[in-house]
Amino acid sequence: MAKIVASSETAQTLGALRSRHSTGYYVRTIGARLLKHGVILAFCAFFLLPWVWMTTTSLKTPEQVFRLPVEWVPDPVHAINYWDAFFGDPNQPLLLYIRNTVVIAVFSIIGAVLSNTLIAYGFACIQWPGRDKVFLIVLATLMLPFQVRMIPLYLVFKNLNWINTYLPLIVPTFFGSAFFIFLLRQFFKTLPRELFDAAYIDGASDLGILFRVVLPLVRPAIAVVALFEFINSWNDFLGPLLYLNDKLKFPIALGLRNMQNAYGIADFGRIMAASTVTVLPIVILFFFAQRTFIQGVTFSGLKG
Repeated sequence: MAKIVASSETAQTLGALRSRHSTGYYVRTIGARLLKHGVILAFCAFFLLPWVWMTTTSLKTPEQVFRLPVEWVPDPVHAINYWDAFFGDPNQPLLLYIRNTVVIAVFSIIGAVLSNTLIAYGFACIQWPGRDKVFLIVLATLMLPFQVRMIPLYLVFKNLNWINTYLPLIVPTFFGSAFFIFLLRQFFKTLPRELFDAAYIDGASDLGILFRVVLPLVRPAIAVVALFEFINSWNDFLGPLLYLNDKLKFPIALGLRNMQNAYGIADFGRIMAASTVTVLPIVILFFFAQRTFIQGVTFSGLKG
């Protein structure tokens, strides 16, 4: 009888300990999750705050822009700033700036995809003497920022009579980019070697393997290159500032600077409306292509 009572007390003690341990575990787990999500929300708020401020400012009158404390919800809403940004001043044609940017971006994407795909395929899938050494030299060019190269490039393009044209902004994309070459090469390296061996046995050439075997498998990486090149072209300010003189040829980034100089401090609502329109294509594109973007970047780093 005494043994039964003792075993019962032991079982109750063990049950209480398990209950305390289980409660403590759940408390720690919930606390860790709350902390993690709190940090994520703080970072999201930090990065979204400038965009929210820009959007709300685009709906304010000049008097509301500098009113303190800051009005995060404008009252009244001055949505006519968007109409003025597009059609208010014929000397500041926002639609023309957008069209110019689209032209530059489309041709730049074509050049970046074609050149970097071919070059990366040569570095990843074709054996030739000195391949790895040449690849290291290509990677070394990443250490040279555009600010170091812009004066020599300007002199070259000036001798070619390309100044005040879109050629200096488009033609270099047809000669490859070290970052895009590295990105695509890493993706190509993840492909099974058996695919290439089977294609060689069937009599396919290197270009045949590229177009029939490789390209259908590397669409996510190519989409990432196209997305990055679009963002670079859409946001490029220094290149157009260096090469373009005619205001009617300005892309959107340089056009916004031109609008700021023309309007001055009293028209921040109109400038912020134009800035909001400028940001929207990139936000929408990334929202719909984020899965492809993340997949391409993730797979590109799997193999060295």
